[in-house]
Amino acid sequence: MKTKKEVLEIIRLLKEEYPLAECTLDYDHAWQLLVSVRLAAQCTDARVNVVTEELFAKYPSVAALAAATPEEIEEIVRPCGLGHSKARDISLAMRMLMRDFGGKVPDDFDTLLTLPGVGRKSANLIMGDVFGKPAIVTDTHCIRLCNRMGIVKDLKEPKKVEMALWKVIPPQEGNDFCHRLVLHGRAVCTARSPKCEICCVKELCSSYRDAQKAAAKKKPEAKKKTAAASNAEQTV
Repeated sequence: MKTKKEVLEIIRLLKEEYPLAECTLDYDHAWQLLVSVRLAAQCTDARVNVVTEELFAKYPSVAALAAATPEEIEEIVRPCGLGHSKARDISLAMRMLMRDFGGKVPDDFDTLLTLPGVGRKSANLIMGDVFGKPAIVTDTHCIRLCNRMGIVKDLKEPKKVEMALWKVIPPQEGNDFCHRLVLHGRAVCTARSPKCEICCVKELCSSYRDAQKAAAKKKPEAKKKTAAASNAEQTV
C-alpha cells in the first residue's frame, strides 16, 4: 500500500503527463451527462458520443426525452448494448427529473442515487464534472490501475476502492485524478500488455517493482544454468 506522500507524487506525475483532465463523454448539460454515463456501461465512450449526437438532436431537452417512450429511446441507443434496460432507465430518470426536480439534475450525491440507473460511479462523475464537487469515479481503469500501482491492494469492488481512495487522495484532486487514470489506462497501462517501459509512474508502481525484482532474481539463476551447461560440455 502506498503512503499519502507516494500517492501525491503519483498525482503530480500524472498531472505532468496529462495536463488536460476531462470527461471523454460529450455533453453540454447535466442531464445529457446523466444519459451518456448510463449508456457508457459496457460500451466505449466513442460509441456513446456517436449515439447521443442523434439522441440529443431528436430530444433536445429533459422534457422532450421524458415525453418519448422507452421504445423510441431504445431504437436509437441500441448500438450501445443493453438497449432495453438502458432505454427504460433513461426514460424513468427523465420523467423523475420532470416530476420531482423541475427538470433539473440535483446537485446532491444521495439524491442522485435515487434516480433510475444511477449508481455511485455515475453520481460521482456528475458531482465532479458538472458541479465541481469532490468526487472519485471508480471505473474499470481506476480499479485496475490503483491495484497495479499499489494504491489499493486486492480490491475489486468499486465502492471499496472508492472508500479506500478517499483516505489517501485530497478531495480537490479526486475527480481529475480519475480522469487521468482513464487516459493513462487507455494509452499506457492497458489491461493486457501494459507499456511499463514508457510509464511516467513506473518507479512508484508496485507491479513494476515486483516485475523488476523477479527479473533480477532470474538473472543469477540463468547464469548458473549456463555455467553448469558449459562445465558439462568441457567434462565430456
